[in-house]
Amino acid sequence: MSSPTPQVEGAERVHRAEDILSGATTAKIVLGNQTYTLRLTRAGKLILTK
Repeated sequence: MSSPTPQVEGAERVHRAEDILSGATTAKIVLGNQTYTLRLTRAGKLILTK
């Protein structure tokens, strides 16, 4: 499986949530030494928690 290729809009990188989640409802995101959980709710909303 290859990494999602971000699109660039101006100075921002755009990532599709579907690509990050890869069919799952949760994904881990690491920033420095902190790990966050990105979760897709049944209502289709995204929640990012520490």
